[in-house]
Amino acid sequence: MRKVVSAVLLATLVLCFAAPGFAAYKSEYKMSVVPGAITPWGMGAGYFADLVKERTDGRVNIKVYYSGQLFAGKQTSEFLLLRNGAIDFSLASTINWSPQVNELNLPALPFFISANGDDRYAAMDAIENGKSGKMMVDAVEKKGVKFLAWGENGFREMTNSVREVASPEDMKDLKLRVVGSPIYIDTFKALGANPINMNWSEATTAFQQRVVDGQENPLTGICIPVKIWNYHKFLTNWHYVIDPLLLCTNPKTWKGFSEEDQKIIAQAAVDAMKYQKAVARAGLDDGESVAYLESINITPEYPNPYATCEEEGMTVTNLTPENLKAFRDATAQVRADWTKKLGAELVAAAEEDMASINK
Repeated sequence: MRKVVSAVLLATLVLCFAAPGFAAYKSEYKMSVVPGAITPWGMGAGYFADLVKERTDGRVNIKVYYSGQLFAGKQTSEFLLLRNGAIDFSLASTINWSPQVNELNLPALPFFISANGDDRYAAMDAIENGKSGKMMVDAVEKKGVKFLAWGENGFREMTNSVREVASPEDMKDLKLRVVGSPIYIDTFKALGANPINMNWSEATTAFQQRVVDGQENPLTGICIPVKIWNYHKFLTNWHYVIDPLLLCTNPKTWKGFSEEDQKIIAQAAVDAMKYQKAVARAGLDDGESVAYLESINITPEYPNPYATCEEEGMTVTNLTPENLKAFRDATAQVRADWTKKLGAELVAAAEEDMASINK
């Protein structure tokens, strides 16, 4: 009799786990993030994992692996690892995935989105919510991963230890650490600088030894968390490109969740990235991000990032419209060349999306 009961229970369990909504979930789902936990990027990933665990009553447990632990420092390998299922989730930079998905170079067109001036954040939002954003997402998904939501590392600014930079002429021969994407190399060469590609861990040593003069990164996303003033005394706010983030998952991992949990995870992704973007933009936009964070009882650590840099002894240079035009003119050929590589249709769609904010 006991054998019969055991057999019935076993059969019932098999049917339950085979039925929709009763997937055999893993005890841990791995999530990859490039920087550390204290950055807006890392904070957004942690917030997402917390929301998912809370809202699924612990059914879905996502563990965030910070500082590139899952790809051993090879940031451009992250996309392939996610697609192949070695990673379950990732909050990743468009820069690091651009070698596999060419369309993700769009936000790196120099002085393209920032040409909208004070409306640059609205312009980025319009792209992500518009036709060009859909084109980028479609390109990502065609290459084999599931998109969930947009995040943001921020507009990339420049710091250096040599001199104040307010014009393209000031860039001449500066040795600057840049990310390895070809469009960044092209941009800095066009400006007369000497771009050097190296890992961040190597870059800080090179700054200390004065082998490399400077770098470019988002202010609240990277520069302030790493205390860039310990290496550089000059900050140029030129907003030349932006670094959006993509919260994505492996398609097989996604299909393993019940329909109910898919809805919960999808909404958690949207909510977490709203928070993440606000942390990244706090003190840099028109005040909307700080107001949102305060509405959820969160006080930004750096409500005025520019003032923080000045208090730490940095010379902060805010470019005039004329200065920005000079930089934009100096990089015109880079935009033209990369428009051909990206596809004129994608760039035109982005221009149309950005124009919509003024209608």
